[in-house]
Amino acid sequence: MDNTFRIELVNDNEYAVRSESEGQLVESLFRTDPDYLETIGLAEADGNRVVEETARFLAEHQPVIDFPPVVDLEDIAAAYEDYPQKLRNRLGME
Repeated sequence: MDNTFRIELVNDNEYAVRSESEGQLVESLFRTDPDYLETIGLAEADGNRVVEETARFLAEHQPVIDFPPVVDLEDIAAAYEDYPQKLRNRLGME
């Protein structure tokens, strides 16, 4: 599945993520807590890339149309215990 995500920084650590799914525009707000990123070893990672790879990871596990309106990285980690490791791998920060 090849989803195209448009990502825009809207606030400190908050990104609007937009994509087309089933003929509809889907938009979610992804929030990246700096303390959480430090905890998983990604304090120095580019926020835009973190969000892009997180959206791709989430799209592998559920339809984009089902993305919640607000996405916190910690919530994804709670639902998918392999998320932090996979995110580090995707970012080449292993």
